[in-house]
Amino acid sequence: IHSFVAALLATILCWFWSGDLLDLLIRPIRDQGVYFTAPNEAFLTRLKISAVVGLFVVAPFIFFKIYGFILPGLYKSERRVVTPLLLATTALFYTGVAFAFLVVIPQVITFLLSFGTDVMEPLIGVGPYFNFVARLCLAFGLVFELPLLVLFLSVLGIVNPRMLLRTWRIAIIIIVAMSAMLTPPDVISQVMMAGPVLVLYLGSVLVSIVVTSRRKKDD
Repeated sequence: IHSFVAALLATILCWFWSGDLLDLLIRPIRDQGVYFTAPNEAFLTRLKISAVVGLFVVAPFIFFKIYGFILPGLYKSERRVVTPLLLATTALFYTGVAFAFLVVIPQVITFLLSFGTDVMEPLIGVGPYFNFVARLCLAFGLVFELPLLVLFLSVLGIVNPRMLLRTWRIAIIIIVAMSAMLTPPDVISQVMMAGPVLVLYLGSVLVSIVVTSRRKKDD
């Protein structure tokens, strides 16, 4: 309930800057321009932008509530890592969103619009364009949490470095397939997601090595 109330208040506050947020959103396609084809589409798009940005703003609070839910079941020594984990969760999520918005989306837009011709020009609706951007940003924000997922699985003893290294071929197939499902059907966005995720997978192996070595010392 607290998370819902926080997201609602953030949405209301973001509404007052929804015009500026919309200008920022359409910057990659400013030269082509965007259009709305229904009387309420512009209003609904600004409302969606307010809700999504508001949710991003209160994401640390939501993550804190999630960790607070599982905190009572942890040992005292395990509770000490909650704050670093909370910071890491938030930082990785925001890094993924920023990477998608600042790096991936401009490249993908340029690539996709290059298929136009002199007789076939783009007519981009603001609603579908917002859905396109929001989906990519959310997808990148989530996949950038991979090291934390591996960290939890390593702490629980479900995975270990040897397993991660032995199954690297399967991991590549899964990463490529996941990138194809989470991104639009174009090569650029799929490659730009698969590349960082592969790097994160290697980083996850290092995280698992550290966690596993500490567990062995404790034992």
